[in-house]
Amino acid sequence: MNPTLKRVWRPTSIAMGVLCLAACAVGPDYHRPTVETPSTYRYASASGEVVDPSIDWWKQFNDPVLDDLIDKALAQNKDLGIAAARVEEFYGRYVVTRAGLFPQVSANFGGSRSRGVPAPGYPPLVGNQVQLQGVASWELDLFGRLRRLTEAARADYLGTQWAQQATRIALIANVASSYLQLRDLDNQLTIAGETLKSREASVALFEERFAGGVVSQLQLSQAKSEYESAQASVFSIQQQIAQQEDAISLLLGQNPGPIPRGKAITELSAPTIPAGLPSTLLERRPDILQAEQTLVAANASIGAARAQYFPDISLTGLFGAASTALSGLWTGPARVWSFAGSITQPIFEGGAIAGSVHEAEAQHQEALLSYEQTIQQAFADVENALVGVARTRDQLDATTRQVAALTQYSSLSRDLYEGGYTSYLEVLDAERSLFAAQIQQSQLQDQQLAQIVSLYKALGYGWTPKTSANADAKTAPQS
Repeated sequence: MNPTLKRVWRPTSIAMGVLCLAACAVGPDYHRPTVETPSTYRYASASGEVVDPSIDWWKQFNDPVLDDLIDKALAQNKDLGIAAARVEEFYGRYVVTRAGLFPQVSANFGGSRSRGVPAPGYPPLVGNQVQLQGVASWELDLFGRLRRLTEAARADYLGTQWAQQATRIALIANVASSYLQLRDLDNQLTIAGETLKSREASVALFEERFAGGVVSQLQLSQAKSEYESAQASVFSIQQQIAQQEDAISLLLGQNPGPIPRGKAITELSAPTIPAGLPSTLLERRPDILQAEQTLVAANASIGAARAQYFPDISLTGLFGAASTALSGLWTGPARVWSFAGSITQPIFEGGAIAGSVHEAEAQHQEALLSYEQTIQQAFADVENALVGVARTRDQLDATTRQVAALTQYSSLSRDLYEGGYTSYLEVLDAERSLFAAQIQQSQLQDQQLAQIVSLYKALGYGWTPKTSANADAKTAPQS
C-alpha cells in the first residue's frame, strides 16, 4: 500500500469510527406502542357533524357574556398561569441538560500582590502575579448518555406543554358548565319566585275565607305551610347562586363577586354535536399526548442508565498567560497551556448501575401502562358524554311533557276544589308535583347543554393547531 495513502486512510478511519460511535446511543429507540382502539363509538349520533378543531366551539351558544367570561378566564386563571410557568421551568431544565452535549468554555482573569517573609539582613520580597486563562472541557458522548438525558428532558418539556393545553381545555369546559349551572339556578329562582307569589296569594285568600268561616284552620295551616316551603326554596336557591358566582370568580382568577348574565338557559343555542373516530383521540387529547411524552422520557432514561456501564471520556484544555506585570501577558514567555484527557470506567459499584437500569425499566413499564390507561379513560369519557347527550335529551322531552300534564292537572284540581268536588289536598298535591317537575325541567335543560360541553372536552376540543404545544411555547429542537 502506498505510504501516503496509508497515512491518509488511517486517521480518516479513526475519525469515521468515532463518528459512528457518536451516532449510536445505548438503549432502545422510542416507537409509539400499538394500542387497540374501537372502530366506532357505541353511542355515536347519526346526526353528528364533523367540527373544525380550530373553532371556538363555545361561541355556538351565541352568548357574548359567556364568550367574555371564557376570554377573561384564559387571560387571568391562576391554574393556567401556573401551567404556563411550569412550561418555562421545564424549558430551562431542557436547555441545561442539552448544554452538556457541547464543549464548556470559560475565561479567567486574576491578579495578586504578595509579600514574603524576608531573610535576615535582606529586604522583604514583594511580588506580583497576573493571569489570563481560557479553559475548555468536553465530555465525549460516545455511548449516548447525555443524548438520552437530553431526549428525556425534551420529552418532559413537551409533556408540560401538553399539560398546559389540557388545563386550557378543562378551564374552558369548567367556565362554560359553571355558567350554564348559574343560568339554571337563575331560572329555578324565577320558578320558585312565581310559585311563592302564587302561594302567597293563596294564603291571603284563605285568611279571608277563614275569617268568614268558609275554610277551617286546618286548610289555612296547609296553605301557610306550602308558602313557607316555597320561601325556603327561594332562600336555598339564592344561596346556591351566590356560591356559584364565587366559584366562577375563582375560575376567572378574580376575587369573589357578582357575575354578569347573558341569555337565559332556555334561550341558549345548543352547540353542534361533533362526530369523530376513536383514533383521532390519540392526536387531539392533550392528556394522551402528555402521557406519551412521559413514556418517551422513561424510554430514554433506560438508555441513560445503561450508558453508565460504559466509560466516560472527557477532554480538558487550558491556554493563557501568566506574568508578574500586566504588560508582560502579551510576551511569548508568558504563555501557559495544558491539555488533558481522562477515561473513567466503572469496575465495581455494588450493583448500583444494575439497580438504576432496573429502576428505569420499571418506570418505563409504569409509563406504558399509564399511557394505555389514559387512552382507555379517554374512550370512556367520550362514550359517557355521548350517552349523556342522548339520554338527557330524552329525559328533558319526557319532563317537558310531564310539566304540561301537571300544569293542566293543577288547573283542573283547583277548579274542582272551587266547585266543591275535591279537597284542598288534591290541589296541594298537584302544585307540589308541578313545582318539582318545573325545577327538574330547568335542571335537565342545563344538563343537556352541559353534556355537550363534556363531549367537546372529551374529544379534545379547545386548543387549535395554531396554538398547539409545538407552536404555542418555545419549540424544543431535536437533540
